[in-house]
Amino acid sequence: MSTNRKTLTKELLELVAQEGMVEPSEITPERPLEELDIQSADFVMILMAIEEKYGAYVSVDNELTDVVTVQDLLNLAISKIEAHQAAEA
Repeated sequence: MSTNRKTLTKELLELVAQEGMVEPSEITPERPLEELDIQSADFVMILMAIEEKYGAYVSVDNELTDVVTVQDLLNLAISKIEAHQAAEA
């Protein structure tokens, strides 16, 4: 299941809004996650939703220490999803 990056980015932004309980209009790529008031429990729910929807596992470890903005999260998620899709191909 190959998904282009534009569609994937849109889907991930919707997922962050839904799981992070944030208005979609408030989410922009350069916005720091902290400003969106996404708590650690919400963050875990976002990662679980990514795994459930795309089959890509994003661990809650060192990879997340560099995630500050929404774009950082998108980049990490997209790289994991693409790696998962490549492994399945």
